[in-house]
Amino acid sequence: MTERHVPTVRELFLAFLQIGGLAFGGAVAFARSVLVDQRGWLTEREYAELLGLGQVLPGPNVGNFSVIYGRQCRGLAGSLAALGGFILLPLCVVLGLVALWVQYGQNPTMDAFMKGVAAAAAGLAMGSALKSLTKLKLPLEQLAAVAIICALAAWWRVPLGWIILVCTPITLAMALYRGWQKRKAA
Repeated sequence: MTERHVPTVRELFLAFLQIGGLAFGGAVAFARSVLVDQRGWLTEREYAELLGLGQVLPGPNVGNFSVIYGRQCRGLAGSLAALGGFILLPLCVVLGLVALWVQYGQNPTMDAFMKGVAAAAAGLAMGSALKSLTKLKLPLEQLAAVAIICALAAWWRVPLGWIILVCTPITLAMALYRGWQKRKAA
């Protein structure tokens, strides 16, 4: 088995600069594409696990992910490089857009444009999630948990705090039980 390339601080900065600068409507889908498909720095499972950790922490998912992955690769310098790359271009764009919003924010065309952007972002997030689900080949009980959690959030509008509070212990217990069963069988 060949050793996987561990990115340098510079490579981390440039990869996350690409992710932050080109990810339209949410970076989860684009980050997966860059880090798993294009560069091969992570497997699908590694990406999903680190992203999952980033999602349960407060703050932006891929921002948290960049700090965790950068630290894993190159320590504090890697964390700072990945996070700095991730936020640099969006920060510049947002500052420019704020100036435009002050001038044109009340325009009905701007409102319609923002609704279109939101719809595109939702589509990208759903597409990325479906692509990851098909590649991870999750066991049936984990797929059921994903479906139930999606239904709780999307259709029954259960607040996220309650979903986390109730579903996290259940899904952790499922994962621990599955690990215990594998060790027992070995």
